Amino acid sequence: MTGSVPAAPTGSSPARLVREFHHAFGLDVRTTPAEVSPELAAHRGELLAEEAAEVAEVAVEGPLDRLAHELADVVYVAYGTALVHGIDLDAVLAEIHRANMSKLGPDGQVARRADGKVLKGEHYRAPDVSAVLRDQGWTPGGAA
Repeated sequence: MTGSVPAAPTGSSPARLVREFHHAFGLDVRTTPAEVSPELAAHRGELLAEEAAEVAEVAVEGPLDRLAHELADVVYVAYGTALVHGIDLDAVLAEIHRANMSKLGPDGQVARRADGKVLKGEHYRAPDVSAVLRDQGWTPGGAA
């Protein structure tokens, strides 16, 4: 098949795939967390907002394949935004997951809001994203 792009191998991490894209297309890639210019930050925010709006558009009425596509686009752009800022998003997600799992009480009970959202219980331990970023080399208040 001439001109086709091979599918990503199963199990490829979003971070690796998006890094490959950024390198191939000459987009920003940082290896240490840092602030970026206000213009670049605004551009990345606009890209994320566009993708989130597309998810909202198809979330209720589908079709499911388009919803899956738009959800993947949100993840792709989010990982790209993290890469532009030099953030290891996998590590941040792991810390958010740790915090979210602490919402489960030791007795296995889950507190929920009327709409089903899981609430923070007395055993909840907030994520320490600053510590994760410091582990990645971030200096709070550092310039771009």
